[in-house]
Amino acid sequence: MTADPINPIPKVAPVREAPPAVTAMVQLIRETWHEVEPYTPEISQFFYGMLFTLAPEARDFFPIHMEIQRGKLVRAIVNILQSVDRPDDVAPYLVQLGRDHRKFGVQSHHYEAIGTALLAAVKRQLRDAWTPRVERAWAEAFTIVARSMQEAAEADEYPASWLGTVAEHRRLSWDLALIRVEPEHHIPYRAGQYLSVEVPQRPRLWRYLSPANAPRPDGSLEFHVRAIEGGWVSRSIVSHTQPGDVWRFGAPMGRLDVDRQSGRDVLMIAGGTGLAPLRAILDHLGGWGHNPNVTLFYGGATRDDLYDLEQLRALASTNPWLTVHPVVEHGEGLSGFEQGTLADAVTARGAWPGHDVLVSGSPAMIRATVSRMLVAGTSLDQIRYDPFALD
Repeated sequence: MTADPINPIPKVAPVREAPPAVTAMVQLIRETWHEVEPYTPEISQFFYGMLFTLAPEARDFFPIHMEIQRGKLVRAIVNILQSVDRPDDVAPYLVQLGRDHRKFGVQSHHYEAIGTALLAAVKRQLRDAWTPRVERAWAEAFTIVARSMQEAAEADEYPASWLGTVAEHRRLSWDLALIRVEPEHHIPYRAGQYLSVEVPQRPRLWRYLSPANAPRPDGSLEFHVRAIEGGWVSRSIVSHTQPGDVWRFGAPMGRLDVDRQSGRDVLMIAGGTGLAPLRAILDHLGGWGHNPNVTLFYGGATRDDLYDLEQLRALASTNPWLTVHPVVEHGEGLSGFEQGTLADAVTARGAWPGHDVLVSGSPAMIRATVSRMLVAGTSLDQIRYDPFALD
């Protein structure tokens, strides 16, 4: 089970309330995890030791160098467990996650081993605070998550993974590359979704990438990847990918899209290469004659970070439903650019009532922007974003 350890579940207000017993269960998990979270490294070490004892073949699910994992998996699982009281939010995510994890060859006994190892690791750290009531809360929450993922995996009609060949690798700057991949078979993704990707230079180090294009007749996928400092995968993709490399993809995931029939206008907020899924949605909308009005704030630290600005301006010039606002944090005197953070630029215009809001970028940018929008009066249920980081 993998997910973004920083923020694995999109924070959208639930429509359906969880039963009081589930709410109490999650609250108990949060309280006990708060006590032991400082000891995540120790918990993770014990967790992996027990997991590989119970299911030795599970070692093949992880990178050769386990230090890369650190506490990511444990934090990710715990964050998901703390979200089971938001059924309308977490259920679709678990369906997608269960389908995606088929690429590992995960079987039911692996879920059992993961659950056993996790509970044993937390129990070891909590000591006397691990009461029967606490154990029941952790066990029941994990059962909800595991059952949802297993049922989704069993019901999925598509392959567990897809292969694709790199047809083009083009450096857009020293730390940014465009990669075009031609899959062997059509990948049934929707514009705005993302895919887990394994590249040959970093086997077993799966990362989430968003195609920057809507589905094409030839099935090709275009990715915009920036090398992140300390990023094992992103730096390898930018510096070492070559035409002919074979990439492997997991099942499509994500909740970013535009409902053209809703009658609501759309606000898009993109930071850096977080533009990719929104660019794919714009690509899709460009194929229709009538669309909702779309306002896109596209931001970065400097002008160089807005690598796709000219193409976006060209798209806006031929599509009156699209308005593009470039934003830079450092760019005094730049004509046609707003200066400040994306949060500054967006909230300066109010709460955006009547808009669907799509936010895409780094976890830090998403947190800052969403927080500021809530303070400005934007309703939480207007906002959508996806739970992953590129590296």
